[in-house]
Amino acid sequence: MSLSATEFQSRLNRLTQAQSELLTQVNQPETISNGVYTRWQNPIVTRDHVPLNWRYDLNPATNPNLLERIATNATLNSGAMIFNGKYVLVVRVEGVDRKSYFAVCESDNGVDNFTFWDKPITMPETDRPDTNVYDMRLTQHQDGYIYGLFCTERKDLAYPNDTSAAEAQCGIARTKDLINWERLPDLITYSGQQRNVVLHPEFVDGKYALYTRPQDGFISVGGGGGIGWGLSDSMLNAEIKEETIIDHKVYHTINEVKNGQGPAPIKTEQGWLHLAHGVRNTAAGLRYVLYTFLTDLSKPWQITHKPAGHLIAPEGSERVGDVSNVTFCNGWITNSQGQVFIYYASSDTRMHVATSTVDTLLDYCLNTPVDGLRSAKSVQSINELIARNAQLSQA
Repeated sequence: MSLSATEFQSRLNRLTQAQSELLTQVNQPETISNGVYTRWQNPIVTRDHVPLNWRYDLNPATNPNLLERIATNATLNSGAMIFNGKYVLVVRVEGVDRKSYFAVCESDNGVDNFTFWDKPITMPETDRPDTNVYDMRLTQHQDGYIYGLFCTERKDLAYPNDTSAAEAQCGIARTKDLINWERLPDLITYSGQQRNVVLHPEFVDGKYALYTRPQDGFISVGGGGGIGWGLSDSMLNAEIKEETIIDHKVYHTINEVKNGQGPAPIKTEQGWLHLAHGVRNTAAGLRYVLYTFLTDLSKPWQITHKPAGHLIAPEGSERVGDVSNVTFCNGWITNSQGQVFIYYASSDTRMHVATSTVDTLLDYCLNTPVDGLRSAKSVQSINELIARNAQLSQA
């Protein structure tokens, strides 16, 4: 039995009111932090933020019971930038059909009231259509274009009878307005597969510089892995002929299984500030955390400082979701006041923000002990800190 016209309108009014309250909800910073960054209390983009007219057929004649026709599963792994004075995210929106697409949402202050633009991005395809696209890194490049580098997933044709066999490569598109995108050929490398490829914002020796993550298979990096570095003469037919690993996987660390560059690095007077993710295995499955490092200003492929351990790991309700125990970031923003907005997803389900400053993150990178790679070294660092604090109390 169909809803009456009054019931239909009443249900639509309730849906509209609930979403309006969500979109206008004021976010607040957590009252206690570690001093390096501050988490904000509410997720900033969830599946409930996706516009109603993307999900519901609002015509009573064709949807008399006002059922959700195209459901959203998650909003995650967003590229980020300042655009026309707004804090803008290019969100990975995943439908319940497992297909992801890109959509732009914006906020005036970067911490709440994120609202999607009128339509999702219509991303052109190559001559080999993508099965799925996701996790776009945005780079405002020195050449004047905004580049979006993302994972393009397709069926791995080497295993025709295995319906789970997939191939990941780096898709490339560029734009000037975040609406009209020019699709370029996929990145060519001489690794088996690629994930988490990020374009450096400046030319290096007159070439385009890219951070890569070579891997043997779709999920497992195998003998590959680590954050790579390579140069390409052009982005129109991007090709990296030689990859050099600049940040390796290391046994019994936060990135012993795999690691990858997050967003494009931030340029500072002390060097290039990087955010990356590291993965280790546990009895409960893979655990994804975020960590930072600093590279040389004139040689962005050379790490100068790397604090031990993670910067951000999933906490509380962040640990539960489609893929639990995960924090992932491929977008951050620095504004004109030197504030840093770290946009991270939790458990492949929803988006959050944490805030810091460039100066604070530099202090963290420059003055936090490195990983000594042994328990004894960890205790040594603690004892040295205790001794320095004891001297203060005696002064």
